[in-house]
Formats: sequence, C-alpha cells, structure tokens
Amino acid sequence: MSRTARRAERLADAADARLPVLEGGTLLRKAFPEHWSFFLGELALYSLLLLILTGVWLTFFFQPEMREVVYTGSYVPLQGVAMSAAFDSTLHISFDVRGGLLMRQTHHWAALVFVAAIGLHLLRIFFTGAFRRPRELNWAIGVTLFMLSLAEGFAGYSLPDDLLSGTGLRIAQGIMTSIPVVGTYLAFFAFGGEYPGHDIITRLYPLHILLLPGALIALVTAHLILVFHLKHTQWRGPGRTNRNVLGKPLYPQFTGTSAGLSLTVFGVLVLLSGLAQINPVWTYGPYRPDQVSTGSQPDWYVGFLEGALRLVPPWETNVAGHTVMWNVLLPAVVLPGLLFAVLYAYPFVEQRLTGEWRHEQHLCDRPRERPVRTGLGVAGTVFYGVLLLAGANDIMAQVFRVSVDALTWILRVALVAAPVLAFLVTRWLCRALTAAERERLAEGVPTGDIRQSVTGGYESDHEPVESFRSGAPRRPLTGARTGTPARTPRAPEHPDR
Repeated sequence: MSRTARRAERLADAADARLPVLEGGTLLRKAFPEHWSFFLGELALYSLLLLILTGVWLTFFFQPEMREVVYTGSYVPLQGVAMSAAFDSTLHISFDVRGGLLMRQTHHWAALVFVAAIGLHLLRIFFTGAFRRPRELNWAIGVTLFMLSLAEGFAGYSLPDDLLSGTGLRIAQGIMTSIPVVGTYLAFFAFGGEYPGHDIITRLYPLHILLLPGALIALVTAHLILVFHLKHTQWRGPGRTNRNVLGKPLYPQFTGTSAGLSLTVFGVLVLLSGLAQINPVWTYGPYRPDQVSTGSQPDWYVGFLEGALRLVPPWETNVAGHTVMWNVLLPAVVLPGLLFAVLYAYPFVEQRLTGEWRHEQHLCDRPRERPVRTGLGVAGTVFYGVLLLAGANDIMAQVFRVSVDALTWILRVALVAAPVLAFLVTRWLCRALTAAERERLAEGVPTGDIRQSVTGGYESDHEPVESFRSGAPRRPLTGARTGTPARTPRAPEHPDR
C-alpha cells in the first residue's frame, strides 16, 4: 500500500471514530476562543513556571537540616542565637546572597498566585458547566491539582523552620494524632519521634522539591493534552456550535497573546516581590516548642482549616480508654475529605440528575441560566469565606474591639445560615436577571423618546438590542421602533430550574 493510500485510510478511520487527527499544520491552526476568563488557567501555568525557576535557584543555598547551629550572619538582632540549620540558611539567603531576598519573595508570591489562579479557574469551570461530558476527567485532574498545590504550599511554607511555620507544624502534628488508631504512628513517622523530632524538615524537603512538583507537572501536562484533544469550550454566539470552535489560531495569534501574558505575570510578580514584603521570617525568630508567635496566621489557602479548628466546640469522646478529639478530627480531617469528595463527584451527580450525560457539551452556560448550580457555587464560596474569616477571629476581635467568644458564636451561626441565605438570594437573582433579559430582548432598549397614542396614552419608544455580552441570546427584534409587539425569544430550558 502506498504512503498516500495509508494516509487516506488513516484519515478515514479517524473520521469514522470522530477523533481529530492533528498534524503539524492542523495543530498550529487549532482555534482558541477569546475571553478573559479563559486565561485563568494560563495564569496558573505561568505562576508554576516561575515557581520552578525560582525554586531551582533556592535549592542551591537552602540546607534542609534541623541540627542546631549558632547564627553568625549579617542580621544583627539574631547574632549568637541558637537555631536550626534550615532557619540559618534561610537568613543567609535573605541577607547574604545577592538577590536572595528577591528570589525568596518571588517564590512565595508566585505560590500564592498559583493557588489562587487554580481556585479561580475551577470556579470558572464550575459556574459555566465546562466540567460536563467529555471533560469529567479534566475536572478531576484540576481538583487534584488544587489539592496538591495546597500540600505543596504548606510544605514550602514550613521549610524555613521559623516560629510562625513551626506553629503551623505543631497544628499539623495535632491533626495527625487526632486520627483514631493510626494517628500517633503517622506523627512519629513524619517528625522522626516525639514532637518536635529531628526529621520533619528533612522529610518535607524532597516532598516539596521533587515528589509534589513532579506530580503537578505530570498532571498539568495531562490537563493540556486533554484540552488539545477535546477542544476548548466556548460561549454561545453566532456561528458557534457543539461541533466547532471559533477564535484565534494557536500560531501566531494565540501564541503571541499567551507569550505576552507570561511576561506580564513574570514582571508583575517580580515587581510585587521587590515592593511588598512577605513572610519576613527574621522578625518571627527561630522555632521553639515552648513559644507561639502572637497573631499567628497561615497563608490564605489553608486559612479555612484554621477557621474550622477555631469554630468547632471542644468535643471529645472517650472510647475504651482512648480519646477521640472531634474538635480536631471533624474540621481538619473529615471536612477537607468531604469537600474534595463533593468536588470530585459533582459533575457526575449533576449530569445524572439533568440527563446531560448522554450528550457532549462544548458550549459554556452563563451562570444566570443555571440558578441552582450557581446558587450552590455561591453558597460553597460563602461557606469557605466564613471559615477564612474565622481563621483570623483573634485579629478581628482586636481590631474591632469585640469579644473573641462573641465573634466566634457569630461566625458559628453564619457558617450555617449564610450559605443557605446565599443560595436562596443567588437563585432568585439569577431568575430575575433571566426574566429581565427576556423582557429586554422582547421589547428592545428604551430610547428615551415618549410617544402619545391616538387614545391619549403615552408609550416609550424602543430600539432593537445591538450590544450583547458573551454567551447572551441574540434574536432579531422586528417592529421594536414602530411599537409592533416583538416575539419573545425562548431561552434554553434547563432541568435544574
């Protein structure tokens, strides 16, 4: 069989199987839709790239050891103070290595933006329904990326062995020991013996620079391959269907836009690192088990766990001589487990309830078109926000001069009531916006002109709608200027209404 015949047969087989055959030219012409929300994933990607670059540089100077040394570096207030080699090397990077402090702060800022970008990207996918068939696997990969990024951030945050991160590790040890039966063994293994042990930094280091980054890079690669294979979602509009994608070709238009975004991300993060101080470990001092820094607050992405720990009452149960600490087990182990279980299961549950699992969905929903899903998303976001506020209840009590106990009870009530209220208000608002939009399409846009009818009444003059947001329905409105009733366009009905 000739080469031409084999190629024709391969193309025919791929067409029959409805699978794209991407050759060099086809790949370079692959279309990517234009909308700002579609760049949140790229923001996470370029933050990760900057994390890798700065992290590799930092490994040349950081010493992941817990052996005790006496500080003799440039920072005078800590000279002569006993500390771990890890904290000593962190101070050395910050004050004695040229550009070291800038690299440390760039690494930390990039980590915060990376987690935030993944979270916002997941919210965009959730509210627009981009997790539906055939993208359930990519949603699961995104949720796993978010979970691993939290673990990676906490591991890196703990490496300097300063008083603030040491307090976080003490909380982590308490969470481990709250797990029935195996908790004590887990804590002994992680810390290398009775707390504080001598191995926790040594064991966190390979986890932070090798295992978790390797898993993140592998999952990001799989995510991008699936995006290319399944094609990108897009907003509804003229010429857009489930069978095509309209937008910029990969090369050169989209590549140029993406390259510009990468340089912007790098520039903004480096500028932010040079102007805004973050994690000044020298002001906290080295970690000592008998001390806790005042106003200890973790990085924002684990603040919801801190808030959950502060809100749960001191519940304990004694079973066969063993104490089960519900006030730690429920907020720090059960709650995160349930959260991620719901995130993994949601695409399959919604599609079963709505019947959409039978067909592929390549067009994005507008949040107002799915009031139940949008209400659930807003309720979950409010639930997270209340926990995040609770993680700083001591700071808020001091700033606003209120009782910590009273504020804690307010947040406990809000944790239950606020998500329910948010769901109801959001669902009502979505339905109201949809109704207002239908009326606007049916009657047109008021021109401000008033006409008097032959019967003596007054009517407002209207003109057809000419500006539309992404994904908004577009229907020609005839007779809007002359006052002839226009036909009301039917919006697509969804089962979750």
